[in-house]
Parts: sequence; structure tokens; C-alpha cells
Amino acid sequence: QVQLVESGGGLVQPGGSLRLSCAASGIIFSIYTVGWYRQAPGKQRELVATLTSAGGTDYGDSMKDRFTISRDNAKNTVYLQMNSLKPEDTAVYYCLLRTTGSGYWGQGTQVTVSS
Repeated sequence: QVQLVESGGGLVQPGGSLRLSCAASGIIFSIYTVGWYRQAPGKQRELVATLTSAGGTDYGDSMKDRFTISRDNAKNTVYLQMNSLKPEDTAVYYCLLRTTGSGYWGQGTQVTVSS
């Protein structure tokens, strides 16, 4: 059974930082493309960042200079380091693991950026 457990969300002031983690079990983690998406109230889910098994990355336009995605295959974990956070980054953040023919979502973790 595949499980994804996210952590690291919370309340942070504008300009602050957070690191999200997503720990996976029940899969061969290293073969998966990993990623983070977010969904704000009333908006569609959008790409934050993805990282392939070969190390290729892709970022949403407003995140590429502030966010960094990384993975630790030994720990079956994907991370999202978020710096210079803005109120518009407030959303539920979801991790995604996907490969050809299968994909798994985490349960989501709330990030709120507010003073």
C-alpha cells in the first residue's frame, strides 16, 4: 500500500521560509518523478515544482527563483524549500509521485503566509 505523508506546513510571516517534506512508503521511490502542487481557495491546482528521477526540474513561473525541490532517495522523501514567501503563496500544498501508468497524491499540508 502506497502512503505519502506530508509535513512542514504552517503559518509564516511574509519574507519567511518553510521546508515541506513528503515521505513515501510502499513504492520504489527512486524511479518516480516527484513534485509539489498547490491549490488556493477558489483556484485551480497549479504546478509548484517537479523533479525527475534523472534530476531534471521544472518550476511554476512565480516560484522558480524562490523555491527549491530536492529528493533523498535513501529516505524516500521529497522536499520543497520555500524562501521569500508571499501572501499569495498561501495554499494547500500537495506532493505527487508519478511514473508511467501510475501516480499518487499526498493528503496536503496548509501553508499560510500572513503577518
